[in-house]
Amino acid sequence: MLKAVFYFVVFPGFLFTAIIGLLSSWIDRKVTARVQWRVGPPWWQNFADFIKLLGKETIVPKGSSRTTFLLAPIFGLAAVTIVSTLLWLTLINPASTFIGDLIVVLYLLTIPSIAVIIGGFASKNPLASLGASREMKLILSYELPFLLICFVPVIQAGGTIRLGEILTYQINNGVIFSSLSGFLAFIVAVLCMQAKLTLVPFDIPEAEQEIMAGPYIEYSGPTLAVFKLTRQMMLFVVPMFLVVLFLGGITFSGWHILWGILKYVILLVIIVLIRNTNPRVRIDQAVKFFWGPVTLLAIVAVLLALLGI
Repeated sequence: MLKAVFYFVVFPGFLFTAIIGLLSSWIDRKVTARVQWRVGPPWWQNFADFIKLLGKETIVPKGSSRTTFLLAPIFGLAAVTIVSTLLWLTLINPASTFIGDLIVVLYLLTIPSIAVIIGGFASKNPLASLGASREMKLILSYELPFLLICFVPVIQAGGTIRLGEILTYQINNGVIFSSLSGFLAFIVAVLCMQAKLTLVPFDIPEAEQEIMAGPYIEYSGPTLAVFKLTRQMMLFVVPMFLVVLFLGGITFSGWHILWGILKYVILLVIIVLIRNTNPRVRIDQAVKFFWGPVTLLAIVAVLLALLGI
């Protein structure tokens, strides 16, 4: 029991994921600032912002659904913590995974976005409801191709839906990314990852210049801190999920550890580059993009995987 609590609370659960997520978000902010010819914040700025928000008052809007409004951020935080725990336990010991853990991870990765939707609608603010509506449409647009590309490693690994067996297959036969179907699926996964993280050009739900903070507009104090921390943890967890699925994970031996860390850093650099070189798209453009060429590319990747290419 104590071991399970340690896994969930300390490593590789909440504390570990939160620290790496906050540092990853700092790298994102620092690089973005340099691109814009600014200095950027110090490494501890995200930690200070989080602690500061914890000390502020939580104001519940009049007429809102109080319980739903306050619990929504907690659900998102719990989901991303469980995903991180499952992924790192898989990396540490691939044989310890359970049947269907891939499906569980895919399900849990949608909960932070659903929590944003529920919280936005519960606040009863028109701008928050608009942001929540955009978040809902964004989920409906990118989830289809995202689920499709997850079939590629499943097919290549012999039809297994266990993350540990997918990881073991890559250790023995090379990474999924090295095949044509894996390469195409990885491209789709990166695009979907950008939308799942709601970063430019898919930061449509928040869109500060249009609807201020969108679903977060009525949140303050610790509840806002939890939402922000969840997003920063997602910046670590979602790329690591792709590293496990397509890039062979992290091998904990010698220089292989550095190579595993580099895989995540490369994905983080791609995220920052996309964010700083593209304008925000409209929600209808995002839906057409993901349901059109992105879904088509995902289907091609699945067909190629079925053909063994």
